Amino acid sequence: MLSFLKKIFAAGGASNATSWQPLLRTPAQARAHQQWVDQQVYLNWMGPFFKAYHFQKTGVCAKQLRVQLLLEQGRQGAVFFYDPSIGPGNFRHLFDFIRDQVLLLGYNASVSDRRLVKHERYTESIEKHFLKPHPHDCTATGRCNQRFGNVTVDLVSINGQPGFIRFFANPYHDAIFTAAASFDELMEKAFNMPAAPPEVQQRIAQYYK
Repeated sequence: MLSFLKKIFAAGGASNATSWQPLLRTPAQARAHQQWVDQQVYLNWMGPFFKAYHFQKTGVCAKQLRVQLLLEQGRQGAVFFYDPSIGPGNFRHLFDFIRDQVLLLGYNASVSDRRLVKHERYTESIEKHFLKPHPHDCTATGRCNQRFGNVTVDLVSINGQPGFIRFFANPYHDAIFTAAASFDELMEKAFNMPAAPPEVQQRIAQYYK
């Protein structure tokens, strides 16, 4: 898996890539996700990933969950690696829940889509939520409030197994927008949650697959 992830992060063409297709959840999947949210199963990982992110910034390795920082020209973000203790089902719910958290911060869901990329030795699946700040939200100065800029949430899987969730912001650099808030603040608002109580920890197995 690590060798596959290195190839994904590296530049390079795929042997056979499908076009982007709409990412749609069935009614049953939507109901399961709402139940997962109502039961607060996300508390098992949001706070721990938030702590792991800050550990990574200070150079301290987290005990269990792994996070890699994204510091590139024009964007800042983090990669949250899948851990077998989470389970594929919970990780998919977590991917959609991160989108939900950004929507609560004054964003629209612009596009949600999916693409398969067939490499020589493996198949890569990319699911993407692309979110934009509300265009009508302007300050007293008339400048549009870009909040954190455009926000993207990706779920990358290899041969049907989850690999990581990538979460990053692309600020606008134009005088018609306010200055973007930092990615650290976005992490604070979206991920900083209390630890899961015992009864919530016990629900992990219910959504594992």
